[in-house]
Amino acid sequence: MSVAQRRRISTLVMNRFARNMLARASGGSVALSRVWPGRTDRLIIAPHDLRTADATRAAEIYAGRFVFAGKIVNCHGRSIFDLDPPSEDWEVALLGFGWLRHLRAADTALTRANARALVEDWIGNPANKRRPVARRADVLARRVISLLSQAPLVLNDTDNKFYRRYLRGLAREIRLLRYTMVNIPDGVPKLQVQIALCYTTLCLANQARHIRSASKKLSDELQRQILPDGGHISRNPGALIELLIDLLPLRQTFAARNIAPPPALLNAIDRMMPMLRFFRHGDGNFALFNGMSATPSDLLATLLAYDDTHGAPMANMPHTGFQRLDAGPTTVIIDTGPPPPPGVSHDAHAGCLSFELSSGTSRIVTNCGMPTTGRDNWRPFARGTAAHSTLTYHDTSSCQFVEMSAMKRLLHGAPVISGPHDVESYREIVQDGTLLTTSHDGYLAKFGVIHRRVLMVANDGARIDGEDTLSPPQGARLKGAGADFALRFHLHPAVKASRLSDARGVMLVLPNRDVWTFEALDDKVDLEDSVFLAGNDGPRRTAQIVIRQDARQAPSIRWSFVRSSASPAVTNARRNARREPELPL
Repeated sequence: MSVAQRRRISTLVMNRFARNMLARASGGSVALSRVWPGRTDRLIIAPHDLRTADATRAAEIYAGRFVFAGKIVNCHGRSIFDLDPPSEDWEVALLGFGWLRHLRAADTALTRANARALVEDWIGNPANKRRPVARRADVLARRVISLLSQAPLVLNDTDNKFYRRYLRGLAREIRLLRYTMVNIPDGVPKLQVQIALCYTTLCLANQARHIRSASKKLSDELQRQILPDGGHISRNPGALIELLIDLLPLRQTFAARNIAPPPALLNAIDRMMPMLRFFRHGDGNFALFNGMSATPSDLLATLLAYDDTHGAPMANMPHTGFQRLDAGPTTVIIDTGPPPPPGVSHDAHAGCLSFELSSGTSRIVTNCGMPTTGRDNWRPFARGTAAHSTLTYHDTSSCQFVEMSAMKRLLHGAPVISGPHDVESYREIVQDGTLLTTSHDGYLAKFGVIHRRVLMVANDGARIDGEDTLSPPQGARLKGAGADFALRFHLHPAVKASRLSDARGVMLVLPNRDVWTFEALDDKVDLEDSVFLAGNDGPRRTAQIVIRQDARQAPSIRWSFVRSSASPAVTNARRNARREPELPL
């Protein structure tokens, strides 16, 4: 480990240690007015929950069957909070209380009574608050927002005694939420806490004097985390969905209170909304970069209903570090940015210069992505460069992550400690299409080489030409004994792939019967097993196109994806072009 890497780890550890010491020092001596300013005795407004609700889930919950994160737990008359969770993802879903919306969707006296019983079960047992997952900042923020937004369900037709217990329980949750502010992971969790605290000042009585302070803290965090082009500082596309699903109702809540929303909130939403279309393929799913899992299609559809622009996606996101090439029905999305700052890089991947390719509603080339549940089992593989459609030098990732287990627990994950610093991208319009020239120096320090990738997308989208090159800087030499590298293109599971007889190409048949051909100039092409991790039904087996070469013998590989002229889409287009217009009678 280099001196720079050790220094970066030391800085991360000391920052975390300082926050822990501050939390312990403030402990029980923090004045109540600081952690819960003002006394409240009633709810003023309940924010709208944009998450999709399923009334049929209410019957399952009433029967004691709690289905979260692909796991089922039957409580059999016992408290669901006393049972051992089958997985951490399941426990996160349970303790976030987002499932209350399913009971509200059913809207019957029985489901309302069931909701009150479950909430009272949680509030009445002090042991629940000591569960580590229950005290996690993101889980706690989600629980506070859920208890606020679903208050009409729980408090309808109830007596004053339960009403007061509910408010006391909610006050305890908010005190705990404010307490966690000194020891909270950076990135989305920190922003979720500020959103939740802003909700509390708007929804509860006797909090008006704190709205300005909460709005200011939220504004500062939005300005820091939401980049000028609308991307999130973590470079994870999924963070946009996760944040907007709470920010849009927050904007509505300000309006419902006749309070002007902070300009930073409005500006952040306006910048983030176009990014939803930037990362979308033709089938509606997001590109798989930096921790993105299966796209929550219901949430995305809800968010897009709030998008007033409805224009074509932007082509370049320079601050977030992505490029998009659209031509005809073809879309190419490329990662052209360095890894995010270490404090928000616990989900970042080593996928610099990787790209995804889709044609119409069919995805062709993808990255492996990250599974929705059970991430810890797949995380080391999914974050590596080999899990992305790009070049891997000497079986090494272009980024290095913290690997020591104790260190990862202290730093809330495994942040990136080194990776590409100088990532360049330049696009130009040429006669035959759009040319994108990119490069990164992720392998320069260790191996003395720079990876350059050139992509050329034809005007009609029927052809993508590429060239990947490994070369040392001018006047330098390759470092180390080995110079082997592999170029990978991971295929979507719906694509049927078969090698051509000359072993220099692969025929790809898409679900709509379009035929594409991959070819490599003067290089042998292998078709190997791969895994698609971001499926809605869990990891799925798929294939990958692999070209292996020695940089000393052949430092560059030229390749192409070409849509066959016999594809149904092309044939129909030509038939329509030849069709003569009808003459009037």
